[in-house]
Amino acid sequence: MPHLTWRNERGVALVVALLVLLVLSLLCVVLMMSVSVGTKIAGHNVRESQALYIAEAGVSEAIARIRNSEGPDPAGSARQVVQVFLTGAGSVPALGTDSTGLYTRQPGGQWLTYSTAARGPNVLTVEFRTDSARTTIYRYDSAKNPPVNTTTGFPIYRITSTGVVGADLRRIVSEVIQKPVTVNAKGAIVANVGIDFSGNSDVCGYNHSADTPAGTKGRGGGVGNCDENNAIQHWELGYGDLAGSWSTGSITSGGSSSQNGNPPRSPGQAGFYAGPWEAFSMGQSDFFSWVGAPTSNPPADPRGIIYVDNNSTTQDQSATCAYHGGDGEGLLYVDGDMTINGDFTYRGMIYIEGDLKINGTCWILGGLIVRGKTTIKIANGNGTILYSNDAIQQNVSRYGGQLVTLSWREGL
Repeated sequence: MPHLTWRNERGVALVVALLVLLVLSLLCVVLMMSVSVGTKIAGHNVRESQALYIAEAGVSEAIARIRNSEGPDPAGSARQVVQVFLTGAGSVPALGTDSTGLYTRQPGGQWLTYSTAARGPNVLTVEFRTDSARTTIYRYDSAKNPPVNTTTGFPIYRITSTGVVGADLRRIVSEVIQKPVTVNAKGAIVANVGIDFSGNSDVCGYNHSADTPAGTKGRGGGVGNCDENNAIQHWELGYGDLAGSWSTGSITSGGSSSQNGNPPRSPGQAGFYAGPWEAFSMGQSDFFSWVGAPTSNPPADPRGIIYVDNNSTTQDQSATCAYHGGDGEGLLYVDGDMTINGDFTYRGMIYIEGDLKINGTCWILGGLIVRGKTTIKIANGNGTILYSNDAIQQNVSRYGGQLVTLSWREGL
């Protein structure tokens, strides 16, 4: 009987050994597959991280283009689109109406792939946030609840940047606005000397929207004024109103001149600005660092943060900042006298350390501050000055060099 048991068990050890070898082989295969999959996953994760960093770099170029006034124009159509292609000068694809193509500003030979050379879904794109019909630009006004609205505040730029590494991509959709400035205004026109209004001058301290049409008059200013037919038009906001004229001296009015605001005139006041920095709630050194180096030759169309130093010589006509027409926006800081002889339009803030003379037609939306040496006589010209916090904020911030991120998310 034992002999028969021995015979039946012959070959079992071989079978067991083969089974063990099979199991070990299967384990090795599974282990190798796991290592391979892990390597692929790790490589995918690395490429995804690289693509995200590249997409972030694309957002940075888009912001730089907005700061350089190369983004969509807030005064233009809501349908505007600016696209930055991964090409050099002269190779930008042709685009349709309301679209502008730019070539990348990246250093040659070091291009990061956050755009493409041809038209497609992965081109670096800057546009406005709009309603579904793309007819109205959404804006951001921190004084409103909710702050996102369609009437006041800063236009919202939407940036779409797609980073690509191999077959992996990450897309970022970011919304930004110009960084607001803090405006410390006292009236539509503010002076440290007396003001004598006469002629056809028109000053209004009621707070107007930034899109008030050029040529609009203040309340009581005649045809095209803010309350024509006793109906306040949409460009008068109904809040944040200031004095029409504010002065540490006297304010006189004659002829067909008109002053309106809350109150219309505010003479004999104390507390004129120590300097232009106080108009923007800044320190003196911060202000001069912000405005940059001065120029003695004012540009024909003053657009931007402009510092005109014409006070380094004796105060004669050669030292006067004179405009015989022009169309400007932003901040115009004049360290000297200023004369307006022509048809001059400006949106933003003008700050004059010396005297002001208006002999022509001027239209200012925002604010005008004059330290002055003698009484300001607005008599010979046809000057209109409408206060607008929005116009100061938007036009100064537009050239101030800073943007604020409202949202940052990954898109599809």
